[in-house]
Amino acid sequence: MKNTQFLLAKRPVGTPTRENWEQVESDIPELGQNQVLVKIAYISLDPAMRGWMNDGKSYIAPVKIGEVMRASTVGEVISSTSPDYRKGDYVFGHGGVQQFVVSDAQDLHKIDISIAPLERYLGVLGMPGMTAYFGLLNTGQPKEGETVVVSGAAGAVGTVVGQIAKLKGCTVIGIAGGKDKCQYLVDELGFDGAIDYKSENVKKALKAHCPKGVDVYFDNVGGEILDDVLTQIRMHARIVICGAISQYNNTTAVKGPSNYLSLLVNRARMEGIVVFDNVKHYGEAAEQMAKWISEGKLKAKEHVVKGIEHFPETLLMLFNGENTGKLVLKVDDE
Repeated sequence: MKNTQFLLAKRPVGTPTRENWEQVESDIPELGQNQVLVKIAYISLDPAMRGWMNDGKSYIAPVKIGEVMRASTVGEVISSTSPDYRKGDYVFGHGGVQQFVVSDAQDLHKIDISIAPLERYLGVLGMPGMTAYFGLLNTGQPKEGETVVVSGAAGAVGTVVGQIAKLKGCTVIGIAGGKDKCQYLVDELGFDGAIDYKSENVKKALKAHCPKGVDVYFDNVGGEILDDVLTQIRMHARIVICGAISQYNNTTAVKGPSNYLSLLVNRARMEGIVVFDNVKHYGEAAEQMAKWISEGKLKAKEHVVKGIEHFPETLLMLFNGENTGKLVLKVDDE
């Protein structure tokens, strides 16, 4: 067997292109002691991947030139020298953008496909779901009756944030791009309202949807939308900085919030989150969210693109706002 892999060939300036990747065919190494060979079925595509391509200090080391591109994955064990895994087990790991991965056993987590489809473990039951769960509940600390606003609301994290906030008794307003996405948030996910940043004045729409102001803002986009929300926050508001997808492909300096003094006036708090800080508690969060899914209280949607060969173009869908729900790449094109 040969292993198709995407290696980081050079660091991007602005938006990544195919030239930033090298697609190679490599041999699959033999297993050492306590190792597992996994055939990857689905690869998670996340905005954070753009940051991992940069050679700069961050919460995690950058991907090195010539390395397989980092990514979360799910797949099936096809060979094992570990007593903890056997052929036929399904596992979650960080296998990268490739067809097969040899992994040390401690790097994997077994998953139960009788509970949810395999790809769901990259979405609601994976890193995006964990990000939403811990970012909102631990950092945002929503209280019943409060108003929660989330940007990037139709994406993998935003859809879960909004639904959990509803479960906690909050009024939820989503900000997304396009009429269809906004309708999906309200009609399918039960958001109380949605703002189409592509066709509406966000600041005016926030005033209309949140007449008493914003108690919790979960930010996935940064830039002008963050600035607009800061003008509408209430006393002791909490702003959760999860991401800034509007800024990731900038060739100029990142645009910071010019309305930050609103934090002072309203005695508000702005705090960044990184999901890996909560790894010890993933299990309990996944158990709770699986329960909500089984009860019909939490809906999940995956946007699946088939064929590992389409990885470079599929990744860009995140930055063009082309996906609704969790974007995943199905390795096989069948």
